[in-house]
Amino acid sequence: MSAQPQLPAEFQAALASLRAARNRPELKLAEIPAPSRLAPYGVALGAEVMADGEEAATGRFILLHDPNGSSLWEGTFRIVTYIRAELEPDIGNDALLGNVAWAWLVEALDDHGAAYRAAGGTATRILSESYGTLAARPDAIDIELRASWTPCGPAVRAHLEAWSTMVCTFAGLPPVPDGVTLLRQRRRR
Repeated sequence: MSAQPQLPAEFQAALASLRAARNRPELKLAEIPAPSRLAPYGVALGAEVMADGEEAATGRFILLHDPNGSSLWEGTFRIVTYIRAELEPDIGNDALLGNVAWAWLVEALDDHGAAYRAAGGTATRILSESYGTLAARPDAIDIELRASWTPCGPAVRAHLEAWSTMVCTFAGLPPVPDGVTLLRQRRRR
């Protein structure tokens, strides 16, 4: 997320805002290549949440900027996200899971004071059943949320922090109120 002189000032301000975001220690973020066909300027972050030494959720956070704006976006910025996590069968089989996933997005944005408009997305449950030589593998249920929204201006720190909270929620981590630090769990031997 390095600011370069040829970047528009508004996009540079957005990059600085992203750099100021604070995330939980379980969430590892890394810059990845941004899609180049969607907007003249963009930055993308890949995320991985580790719990008990295993990957519990993954995701992508993409900030796009078109100085000319877009009527579909209703602005000059657009955030595009993806989150995927494996779920316990009792949770994954819930018919309301898509509604819950969308509610997590809206609540996270609201809780972080991330002003937005033109939000849309899809929630998908994926059931993986194994057969033949793979029949011994247990069934797996994943949830995917693909969503996008338009932030109200280049101050996008709250959006990244809200999204980070949501990735951790998908991973099954408990919420952490402001000012509280979780103690690391010790493994019993």
